[in-house]
Amino acid sequence: MAEFDRNIASARTQSGAGVQIDAGLRDYMLRVYNYMASGLALTGIIAYLGYRTDLYPQIAGSPLIWVVMLAPLGVVFYLSARINSMSFSSAQTWFWIYAGLVGLSLSGIFYIYSGVSITRVFFITAGMFGAVSLYGYTTKRDLTGFGSFLFMGLIGVIIASVVNIFLASSALHFAISVIGVLVFTGLTAYDTQSIKQIYYEGDGHEVAGKKSIMGALRLYLDFLNLFLMMLRLMGGNRN
Repeated sequence: MAEFDRNIASARTQSGAGVQIDAGLRDYMLRVYNYMASGLALTGIIAYLGYRTDLYPQIAGSPLIWVVMLAPLGVVFYLSARINSMSFSSAQTWFWIYAGLVGLSLSGIFYIYSGVSITRVFFITAGMFGAVSLYGYTTKRDLTGFGSFLFMGLIGVIIASVVNIFLASSALHFAISVIGVLVFTGLTAYDTQSIKQIYYEGDGHEVAGKKSIMGALRLYLDFLNLFLMMLRLMGGNRN
């Protein structure tokens, strides 16, 4: 992971080079956001098609549901572990596969929440995400120290969510959703700053491309989980 851990501070500091670095950083971050947005768009399209074609109920009533639910997690682990050895085109392909699988697994939300509430929560989430990500990109404050704290919060949310599967507590459900919103809001700022910091002017096209894919994946996960937590808090039931 050495080539992925170089900091932008190691780049040249001459004034002319600084302008080039800023331009390169802007292009790099734009690529990250474009990949993230494209992945979310693909997820949304697949989710809606799974609902409109009634494909999801057929999958949910079969053992395939476990494949649909667990496969995205497997793709994340595979992509994270093999990103250094795979080509940029392969990384792109796995990213699109992941986004499509997540879309299929999310088709079920259209059976639970109304289309109006899903749309409303999506735009609220987009506004929150945009503001917090912009803060993470522009702030001079080092957010590194928040990383371990946010990770602990994420682990707590996961454990509490598993426990609540058996307890079915509405109070715990609400608490998990509120804490989840706070955790993924914080992770959005932290990940944005981290993604910015691993940019390096001297990276070749292949390395820079793979960095942008992994950065997009991190922000995609932040946005998606923030959206789902917000939906649990604000989403209106279909019935």
